[in-house]
Amino acid sequence: MTTSKTTTALFQPFEIGNLKLDNRVVMAPMTRTFSPGGVPGPNVAGYYRRRAENAVGLIITEGTVINHPAASADHGVPHFYGEEALEGWARVVREVHEAGGKIAPQIWHTGTARDKNKFPDSNIDSIGPSGLNLKGEQVSEPLSVEEIQGLVQAYAQAASDAKRLGFDAVEIHGAHGYLIDQFFWDVTNKRTDEYGGDLVERTRFAVEVIEAVRAAVGPDFPIIFRFSQWKPVNYDAKLAATPEELERFLAPLSAAGVDIFHASSRRFWEPEFEGSDLNLAGWTRKVTGKPAITVGSVGLDSTFTSLFEEGKGGESASLDNLIERLDNSEFDLVAVGRALLTDPAWAAKIRDNRTDELLPFTREALASLS
Repeated sequence: MTTSKTTTALFQPFEIGNLKLDNRVVMAPMTRTFSPGGVPGPNVAGYYRRRAENAVGLIITEGTVINHPAASADHGVPHFYGEEALEGWARVVREVHEAGGKIAPQIWHTGTARDKNKFPDSNIDSIGPSGLNLKGEQVSEPLSVEEIQGLVQAYAQAASDAKRLGFDAVEIHGAHGYLIDQFFWDVTNKRTDEYGGDLVERTRFAVEVIEAVRAAVGPDFPIIFRFSQWKPVNYDAKLAATPEELERFLAPLSAAGVDIFHASSRRFWEPEFEGSDLNLAGWTRKVTGKPAITVGSVGLDSTFTSLFEEGKGGESASLDNLIERLDNSEFDLVAVGRALLTDPAWAAKIRDNRTDELLPFTREALASLS
């Protein structure tokens, strides 16, 4: 990696509510399926501790599933409910804090992205606002209003447990075609009741989740909300086609209690709308006035999907563009995914100008995560 600009901007403190970070580097949530039976063990605590020891300002955990029988979509995804799983997360928090780090769990439900034929509880149908998968195919019955209200409370309970266990914030997963995002997207939400309608009306479920989480954690515990335009089946999908639509979409979420928006894009350097160089995080900060996290191939020269193309991986890339955008206050925090997945010391190496020691992201590295 060659970086001509100083990385000082990355290592400035950040503060919001009760959350005080030493720097702007965030570990992006990345599913690892290393928690048998949904219980994170000592190996999971050690994995996060190593990042905290190496100058990551805020760790956002891999997706953790709320208390619902169809929430998970894969073996080994950690639960955020049940005594044993919560004890495991308490150990994670202790390890990260002992190392001087800060940590937030990402709480999620995969909705109809869950394929019941590939999961142990094969008798349980996946769920979604209209029972449609990401291709618009009917896979289950639409959720009832009573079921929706139960899901809202499951998110709130997870957030309450996060605060009780000593986490520093909580992130609600509302991106990438999972349950909350399925309410946002017109392909998967065909409801005609209060949870359907136009883009703004389709935010109602998310708004109720955010409000319930806020009530559960109090006024000063930061709530991060992750959203995306793209879906796994359609990288070109857009919930909002213009900045004006983005503002209308995010306004009710912001008013409900979001402190920080985590704007997920595949490549942070790509403009979100024509006529401006701002990326999705930049536009999010501009239209909401709230702090924003950028993410998307930070520090790498390729997107995640290229890893699975023959002979390709992810080599280190210059951070100059990123630093310039951060210096210009386009966004506030920078989430790093694959680079931190394979190199626990990525942030420390960047801070200390040891870029020649950075580890490349390869399939072999992915197979031996530490």
